[in-house]
Amino acid sequence: MKPNLQIQFGIALLRVSLGLMFIAHSVVLKYFVYTLPGTAAFFESIGLPGWLAYVVFWMEAVGGVLLVLGVQVRLAAAALIPVLIGATAAHSGNGWVFSNANGGWEYPLYLTVLAAAQVLLGEGACSLSGKMRSASFAVHKTACA
Repeated sequence: MKPNLQIQFGIALLRVSLGLMFIAHSVVLKYFVYTLPGTAAFFESIGLPGWLAYVVFWMEAVGGVLLVLGVQVRLAAAALIPVLIGATAAHSGNGWVFSNANGGWEYPLYLTVLAAAQVLLGEGACSLSGKMRSASFAVHKTACA
């Protein structure tokens, strides 16, 4: 495999795994486990408005899908950084390790760094945006194009 192709697949791996994490965190955790009203109650318990839980849920769900599909990757990742900074702040009093009661702050901080890296790196291989560009402008094709 050519080095550039390896890099593009590495970026795609980051993109898809980050997107799946956001989908799981929003749909599985917030919707099915805690429920949206329960998540809103948690937001209120830490001093945030309850309606913000619904905004965060949709941002994570839609942003996660966009990342997995490879559509508007830089914009989606950038839009999720404030959510992750908020999560880091919300967990900051719980200690470093996320296995602490109510979760620590290292995992949301790590995800913030991954989202920032995705903003810098772009979409990588196997993205819908790349396929649309390849079809329209006959630019570089990867193994997924």
